[in-house]
Amino acid sequence: METRHGYSAYQIALHWLIAALVLFQLFFGESMTSVVDAAEDGQPASATDQALGSAHYWVGLAILALVLLRLVLRLASGAPAPANRGSRWMQIAAHASHGLFYVLLFATPVVGLLAFYAGDPWGDIHSLAKPAFIVLIAVHALAALYHQFWLRDGTLKRMLSPAG
Repeated sequence: METRHGYSAYQIALHWLIAALVLFQLFFGESMTSVVDAAEDGQPASATDQALGSAHYWVGLAILALVLLRLVLRLASGAPAPANRGSRWMQIAAHASHGLFYVLLFATPVVGLLAFYAGDPWGDIHSLAKPAFIVLIAVHALAALYHQFWLRDGTLKRMLSPAG
């Protein structure tokens, strides 16, 4: 795998598109639960819940496809070395958090599909992804801000502007 100085425009676009789609899922994903609960109770779900539940399904598939594309692009293009090597624990934490993001971004839609087509316990397992994503996103955002404003090492800029 090639080492680069920054991310490509495609890598940056995929990062932010996937981030936006994940945020959509976090904010509106409960509608899918409302649809499933209504069906189990033999009641119709509201039109809003039906629309957002359908969107949750399709956005989940889009995330899965885009993550697979992002992995292929990363394998083909490589990834830049960290802007600031930092301490050993920071390197381990960065590597672990990025790995966990990939696992969650792949496994969550797959488990969601299992929940949709096979039911429990997959739905309960799928619902565990929400708090995991919230914690991981918070840590990721705080780390980016720490790099930007404390270390001033250009890490955040690399995810906003393509390598030249």
